[in-house]
Amino acid sequence: MEKYFVKTIENAKDITVSVPGSKSITNRALVLAALSKDECTLEGVSFCDDCQAMIECLIELGFSVEVDDELCTVTIKGEGGVIPNKQASINVKSSGTTARFLSAMLVVCGGEFTLNSSEQMKKRPMKEFLDSLIDLGVEIEYLEEEGHFPFVIKSNGLKDFNIEINTDASTQFASAMLMTQSVSGANISLTGARVNGAYIEMTKKMIESFGPKYKVEPDVSAACYFYAMALVLGTKAKVNGVHLNSLQGDIIFLELLEQMGADIKDENDGVLVDASLVTSFEGLEVDMKDFSDQALTFAVVAAFAKTPSVIRNVGHIRHQESNRMMVIKSELEKIGCSVEIKEDDIFITPGSLHGAEIETYEDHRVAMSFAIAGLRVENIVIQNPKCCEKTFANYFEILDEITAF
Repeated sequence: MEKYFVKTIENAKDITVSVPGSKSITNRALVLAALSKDECTLEGVSFCDDCQAMIECLIELGFSVEVDDELCTVTIKGEGGVIPNKQASINVKSSGTTARFLSAMLVVCGGEFTLNSSEQMKKRPMKEFLDSLIDLGVEIEYLEEEGHFPFVIKSNGLKDFNIEINTDASTQFASAMLMTQSVSGANISLTGARVNGAYIEMTKKMIESFGPKYKVEPDVSAACYFYAMALVLGTKAKVNGVHLNSLQGDIIFLELLEQMGADIKDENDGVLVDASLVTSFEGLEVDMKDFSDQALTFAVVAAFAKTPSVIRNVGHIRHQESNRMMVIKSELEKIGCSVEIKEDDIFITPGSLHGAEIETYEDHRVAMSFAIAGLRVENIVIQNPKCCEKTFANYFEILDEITAF
């Protein structure tokens, strides 16, 4: 197995980086473009594994898709709610957004489709959403375990129906149905703890603003790793093109860094996090329900605090690319912290930190987060760094540049 040996930094230089386009925005934009009646050009798109999976699936479904890797653009001819290939087989790989968004699109538009996935995606929850579709008369044939990939969808199309979606386990199902509403006319009722969650709000804003030309924001989730480095290293970090009015819920992470002592400035070319005057910082108690993709990042930052931290309301991260609650506990304990899980909350007590080999569980966010620890703690080794290709293929190349000074 390939490993990445993180280099520690003694005297940190200012960090200025560019990150890929937002995966979350890119995959929503690809679906909205396919459902539209126009030819749509998307600019600044991400070509991470998850977005490549979406693009490949749309091509298999018969959509006209033109990709320009150098310009980071994708042009799609929308079909106004029609799937060109009414019988097709697609593979969503490990992409949760592709899995949920396309499942909704296919049942609403109609046809017979076989949906395959990676082994990792087979473990992730689909049953509640698929059961709600079965209740609407859609035929789902499971090819392996009930409620999981792979399966066959047979649908005559859905129009003017009522559906209730619980947002507790995942908001991706809700976003999926909201995006298809323009062609389905569905009456969608959202229940659960995250009906106004950040990703649902992102979806609604994108639906309102979407047009034949659409610019994808830089990925704030990716940017947060570098902003976290600023605090851990006591330096400055700027990510080009990121601004505080971002559609992405993870921008709230900057408020945590500010509470820990960093100065946040939204400059013309991007947000600057200045922690150059921070010599130590207190832990925080924070509700991360609406920006839980940063739970791992915050957990690693919390390991360097003077006092304990609590991450609340993140029980749903047990069902993501890995069981992230368990991962936070196991991997933080490896490097010297004390961690306790109580229901949906995580309690982190910093300790005397030391090197360890970090298992990444094929989860890109584990790899990127724990690499931050290695910038201050010697002998941190990241297993399988290539798992970052899911969202940020050159993350460790950028880290090499940061540690080269």
